[in-house]
Amino acid sequence: MAAYLIVDVDDLLQRLEQRGVALDIQTVAKALLNSASLAAGLGSPGDLAAIAVADWNRYRRPSGSAGVSVQQVFAGEGYDLFNVPDREFVADALLMHYFSFESESVDELIIATTQLDISTLVHRVQTTDRARIRIWGDEPPPDLTGVIFQPLESILGIPSKTVALYIDFENISISLSEQGYIINIDHLLDGMIKQAQTHGQVIHMAAYAPWGMRGSLAPMVDGTGREVSDEVPSRLARVNVDPVFSLPGKNSADMRIAKEVLDDSAHPESADVFIIASGDRDFNEVFSAVRSRNKQVVVWGVHGSTSRLVESNPALMVEYVEDFANLHRHADRQVEAAIPAAVTIDAHAEPDFRPSQWSSVILQLSMLLSELDATTVPVDVFIDRLLDMRTVPNEDRAEDLITQAASQGYLTRQPGTGRVGLNNTNPAVIKTLLIRDRMVHRVANTLHVRGWEYVNYGFLLKGITMDHGMEGPGLNTSDTWRSEWVDTLVREGILQRELVPHRHNPEDLVPVIKLPEHGPVADGAVLPGASEQDVYDMTRRVIVSVEQFTSFRGFAWCPLGSLHRRLRPFDPSTTFQQAVETLEDMRAVAIREYDNPQSDYMTKGISLVMDSAQVQGILTERNNFVHVLLELYERRQPINRAALVQMLDLDEHELDLWISIMQSENVLKSVPGQPDLFSLFRTHHTVCMVAGDPPSEDGGESGDEDEDEGGDE
Repeated sequence: MAAYLIVDVDDLLQRLEQRGVALDIQTVAKALLNSASLAAGLGSPGDLAAIAVADWNRYRRPSGSAGVSVQQVFAGEGYDLFNVPDREFVADALLMHYFSFESESVDELIIATTQLDISTLVHRVQTTDRARIRIWGDEPPPDLTGVIFQPLESILGIPSKTVALYIDFENISISLSEQGYIINIDHLLDGMIKQAQTHGQVIHMAAYAPWGMRGSLAPMVDGTGREVSDEVPSRLARVNVDPVFSLPGKNSADMRIAKEVLDDSAHPESADVFIIASGDRDFNEVFSAVRSRNKQVVVWGVHGSTSRLVESNPALMVEYVEDFANLHRHADRQVEAAIPAAVTIDAHAEPDFRPSQWSSVILQLSMLLSELDATTVPVDVFIDRLLDMRTVPNEDRAEDLITQAASQGYLTRQPGTGRVGLNNTNPAVIKTLLIRDRMVHRVANTLHVRGWEYVNYGFLLKGITMDHGMEGPGLNTSDTWRSEWVDTLVREGILQRELVPHRHNPEDLVPVIKLPEHGPVADGAVLPGASEQDVYDMTRRVIVSVEQFTSFRGFAWCPLGSLHRRLRPFDPSTTFQQAVETLEDMRAVAIREYDNPQSDYMTKGISLVMDSAQVQGILTERNNFVHVLLELYERRQPINRAALVQMLDLDEHELDLWISIMQSENVLKSVPGQPDLFSLFRTHHTVCMVAGDPPSEDGGESGDEDEDEGGDE
C-alpha cells in the first residue's frame, strides 16, 4: 500500500504564528505523522512516506547555535526533507520526484496545507480506484470533489476556544515592583502572550495605563538592561497589544476595563475565555457577570499583591504573572546590577544610551547634592525633590524608585542613616553627568563667545554633533538622540526652552535654548571645559593653519568653518572656540565677514595680525622646528623622536605637539609600519618657504584640503 503525507512546513509555521498558537514543533511533526498513519489504516507511522516541503535554506541555524533546528525535528521524526526554494514550481517538483509515471499508484494521499499550489497535486498524482485523498487545512479547497477535508486544528488538538486579554498595566507593573521584581518588558510581554495562548486562540489584547505620564508606572527595562518605560506603548503595539490610555489611579483603569469587559462579553461573537490581569477585588461583580454569560474567567495577579477575595473565589482560575514571565528580583541581581546590563563588553553592540526615568533620579540627586554641598542627603529630602519636579506622582512611587535605583547600582544608601548618594563609579551615572555637563557647557560657552541671549535649537544640535567630548559607545549617535537629551535637560530644569519669532518671518516661532536664571551654571557650578594648556596648544594650531592657508593661497583670510573642520580632531569640547576667542582678545587674529569669491553670501573668516607678538612667536617656533627637519633631511639622517630630542630644547609635551602639528599640516608623514619614523614632504609650501627656496611654477604643494567655501560653525 502506497501512502503519502505531504506537510507544507512554510505554510504550517506561518499559520501557527499568525494564530498565536504555542505548540512545540516536534509535537506538531509527531502529531501529523501519527494522525496520518491512523487515517491511512497503517500498522505504524514507519509504513508512511512522509515528506516535509519547505525552503529549507531559511531554517538553517548558524554553526554552534543552541537548540534544535526545524530540519532536525522533521528529519528525526522520519520525514524526507524536500527543499523547494522557488514556490512557483513546488507542485511540479514534487510530482517529478515522488510521483512519476513509473511509480506505483497511490492508495492514500494526505496534504497538510492551506495553499492551493500544493493542493493541485490531487488531480495530478496517479491513484488507485479505491484511493483516498485528504486535505488538512483551513477550509475545503474549491472544485476538488471527492477530497476529504479536515480542519488542521482538530488534527493537532489546538484549542478551539478564543481568548480576550485585558491588562491593568499600572496595577501589574506596580505590584511586581512592590514585590521586588526587575520588570523586563521583553520577558513580561513574551510570558503574557504565551500564557494567554495556552487558553486558546487570542483574538484581543489590550493594556490600560496612563501612558506618557511620568512616574505612573514602575521603571521597566528591555532585554539589554536599558530603561524603556517611555517606549512601552510602542512595544505593546508591535506585539498586537492595544495600549489604551487611562487616567492615573487604580479606579480609572478598573472602571475602563470593567466597562469594556462587560460590553465585549455581551457581544454574540465575543471570546470564550476572558483573562483580566489585575489582582483588585473591585472586579468581583464583573467576574460574576461574565461567568453568567457562560464565559470562562482567568485572573492574573502577583503573589502578595492579589486580593484574598479573588484568590479564594472557587469560580475563578487564578494565575500569577511572575510564574510565567521569567522575571528576576532585585535582591538576586545586586552584584550584577552594580554594572548595568546596558553597558556591554562589546562596544559595537551597545545600544544608544538614551534618557530614562533613571536619568531623572541621577540628575536631580546630583543637583541636590551640589546645592547642599554634600555627598549624601536624607531620603525624605530627595523624595520631596522628585515630587517637586513631578518625576513621580506620590511618595510611595518615589520611595520605590529610589529603592530600585539603589539596587541597580545608580545610588548608594547608608544603612541606618536614611541618606542616599550618587554612585559616581557607575557607568550609567558617569555617562548621564557627562552628557549634562557637555551640553550645558556648550550652551554656556556659545552664549558667552557669541554674545547671544539664546542658542537656536538646530544650531545647538549641530554643535553637539561636533563635540568630541561625548564620543563613546551609545553616545551622540543621531539628531534624535541629541534632541531627546536636550529635551530631558529642559524637563529637569537644567536648560530652558522658549519660542521666539523667526528673524526673517516674525509670524513663525522657532525653539531656542537658554540657561535658566538659577541652574548649574548660574549658581556657580564648575563644569568641565578646556584647560589652559589645551587652549594654548590650540592657539598654535590655529596660527600655523591660518598662516599656511593664506600664504599658499594668496588670501588675506581663511574661512573659519573650514579651519574648524580641519582642527576638529584636536577639539575635544569647545577648545577651538576658546582658542579663537583668546587670540581675538590678544589682538592676534581678526574675525569678520568676508566676500567669498565662490559664494553669493558673506563668509565668516579669520585673518592673522602679523605684527602681533603672539603670531610672530608661534611662527618662529614653527620655523625653528622645520629648520631642524631640513637639517636632518639634508644629512640623510632618520627623522625620529630620538633625533629631534637631541636637536631641540623641548619637553615631551612640546615635542609631541609640534610633531602632531607637522603631521596635521602635511609637512611630516609617518612611515608605514614604523610609527616613530617620519618622512619630510620636502616640496611642501611651508618647507620651501622656510628653506628660502625660489618659488616654483606651481607654487609648491601645501597638502591643504581644497575648502575655500566654509561657513560659520
